[in-house]
Amino acid sequence: MNYLFHLYLSDRTREGLLGNLMGDFVKGRLDDLRYGEKLRQGIMLHRKVDSFAATNAVIRRSRNRIDESYRHYRGILVDIFYDHFLARNWDRYSDIPLHHFARHVYQTLDEHHALLPEGLQRVAPRMIAHNWLESYQHVDTVGVVLKRMSGRLSRANPLASGIDELHRHYDGLETDFGHFLPQAENYVRTLAEGTNSP
Repeated sequence: MNYLFHLYLSDRTREGLLGNLMGDFVKGRLDDLRYGEKLRQGIMLHRKVDSFAATNAVIRRSRNRIDESYRHYRGILVDIFYDHFLARNWDRYSDIPLHHFARHVYQTLDEHHALLPEGLQRVAPRMIAHNWLESYQHVDTVGVVLKRMSGRLSRANPLASGIDELHRHYDGLETDFGHFLPQAENYVRTLAEGTNSP
């Protein structure tokens, strides 16, 4: 769900960007021959970052800020809230303006549409048309996203009201994000150093 966060942590190559986006849509083993080595590395990085986040103390603190009534949906809310904080504060973390980065991602998705898994083929046109990566910097957009996501799920869920939790805990969640991002960057850097070591 946190597309921008995974894209930010990618190696920024076309295969790296695509692989990190595909991580939520490709399940199971990665021996499909249509995915080259660099794409598989991007998918694996997405999975490793998700595993790292799942046991991270800062992420746990963010989830615990959100009312218990949201149950396992608290993780989804934190993912989306962190994308908001990254988009809103993008200039602090990247020398590439978010507008240019987003355009590059959209162009990459468009040029490689046939390679995308079915779920991402459905999502990508909406992501591009509504400029998701940039629009996440606006709180109102986060509220709209949560309502739409809630409506697409088959079972009843509290996601539509999740924006209230962002308003209620905004400063604390933003502080958590500021602590988690460098930890995630260091984790990815360590992985890359391990891959490149002789």
